[in-house]
Amino acid sequence: MMQASRNVVRILLSSWQPVSITPAAGLKVFPPPIKFGEIEYPERRKLRIIEKVPQYPPGMRAFKMQKRLRYMRGPEEVHNFLLYKQYGIIATGGGRLKHNHFEMIRLTIGRNINQETMFAIWRIDPPWQPVTKKGQGMRMGGGKGSIDHYVTPIKAGRVIIEIGGHCEFFEVKKVLSEIADKLPFKAKAISQEILDKNAAKEKWMEENNQHLWTWKYMIQNNMLGCHKWISPFDRRWFNKYL
Repeated sequence: MMQASRNVVRILLSSWQPVSITPAAGLKVFPPPIKFGEIEYPERRKLRIIEKVPQYPPGMRAFKMQKRLRYMRGPEEVHNFLLYKQYGIIATGGGRLKHNHFEMIRLTIGRNINQETMFAIWRIDPPWQPVTKKGQGMRMGGGKGSIDHYVTPIKAGRVIIEIGGHCEFFEVKKVLSEIADKLPFKAKAISQEILDKNAAKEKWMEENNQHLWTWKYMIQNNMLGCHKWISPFDRRWFNKYL
């Protein structure tokens, strides 16, 4: 009996051949790279330095002005789209940008993009609105204070900067989100695909909304006499913008 079992083992060992097994857990399938095609580049791929003080013609005195909060309220109706249809930062709330915010954006973008294959452009004006301030310890009165610095008012929906070139959104999203978090108002990193999805979603919700008691319906029909106590801005934008 023992001899027979040994013979069986010898036959099995003589017929055995080594087999190579590749572990399936280590295999990864990556999607093919994106074909960018022909990308239009601006004349200047690098963000230009923004002047701290606007330049006036010779003999012209720098003017003073009021706060004019209407420059920051409501939606942006002109510069609310991407020119190069790629990526950028869009404001979701109103505010004002100082010169140090411009420098923060320029230096952060300059350190994190490849200027040979990518570009960045400004979509906002340099600081132009004067902000006055009185010296510390001065008494009230005596007229309006002297100009302390200049700002750029921003409305909700305004595109701050644009980035494009041979790159994908996940490559620049971290940098754009970092800049958006440092701005003095609410902002977010966006792409053309995100803008199209948001527009389609908003249109679908407006067309398929079955709830009649919306802000627009209640304000237009003066429900509960709301015209006596609501803000005049709510009559215009229906509680969508402050």
